[in-house]
Amino acid sequence: MRTLCASTLIGEFFVIGFAGLVAMQLTDLSTATIWTVSGIAMLLTVLLCGMLTRPGGVQLGWALQIALIASGFVVPTMFFLGAVFAALWWASVHFGRKVDAAKARWAAQAEASGESAGEPVGGTA
Repeated sequence: MRTLCASTLIGEFFVIGFAGLVAMQLTDLSTATIWTVSGIAMLLTVLLCGMLTRPGGVQLGWALQIALIASGFVVPTMFFLGAVFAALWWASVHFGRKVDAAKARWAAQAEASGESAGEPVGGTA
């Protein structure tokens, strides 16, 4: 799950940055307002990447997604982007858990058959 969620967060980082550049051209909001909202959101996405494995990391990710949607009250484009990001976050968590379960199942099968994690499937090379 960590890989999918971190990939989503890094993707959000870049999209938010590009959205800030677009918002500067398409809205009459000040540059400071746009980069305050975008900069904080970008910083939080990077910080959250490091916190994903800690207790409550996924919940903090949900809080970030809600905050991104709410930032649409300052930069209206973020309503749409925040909703898209929340959908991506859901998919990352949902499918990431499935991947984790499959990896655990494979590890258990390998352990039951006597293979070590680093050993090739056909025995030693």
